[in-house]
Amino acid sequence: MAKEEPPSVSKDLQELQRKLSLLIKSFQDNSKVVAFMKSPVGQYLDRHPFLALSMLLFVAMSAVPVGFFLLLVVLSSLAALVGVILLEGLVISVGGLTLLCVLCGLVFISLALSGTIMMCYVVVSSLINYWFSSRPLAKQNPSVDCQLAMKAADLEGLYQE
Repeated sequence: MAKEEPPSVSKDLQELQRKLSLLIKSFQDNSKVVAFMKSPVGQYLDRHPFLALSMLLFVAMSAVPVGFFLLLVVLSSLAALVGVILLEGLVISVGGLTLLCVLCGLVFISLALSGTIMMCYVVVSSLINYWFSSRPLAKQNPSVDCQLAMKAADLEGLYQE
């Protein structure tokens, strides 16, 4: 038998939902977000949420490698001022190829994480909707179960012959 939740849990969930809806509303009312969502890119990403989540994860995860690469470029440019022009080209080429490999790996990781997050979201929201649905479960008719069991027994007898 399912335990009844204390009323405080229900109130806490309602309060959390209210706070999250206010946070989402404040993001949606931001003038920069409104301007971006009216652009063609924003409208496209609004129609394709998996791609938007993948891009968000990719940009977030690629910030550190791109930052290191830019730091490497600045430092090698400073070294070039001292007179190491050939070394700069080599270091930037190797660094660029390394960055390309890292970013390609991050693309696959961000796609996998996006898929996992989307599947978890669907499963969790389905479970929450199932657990907190206000509809009572339909009661089964015992006579129908008995009839189905008799038909299954008849079919098993046919297969044995």
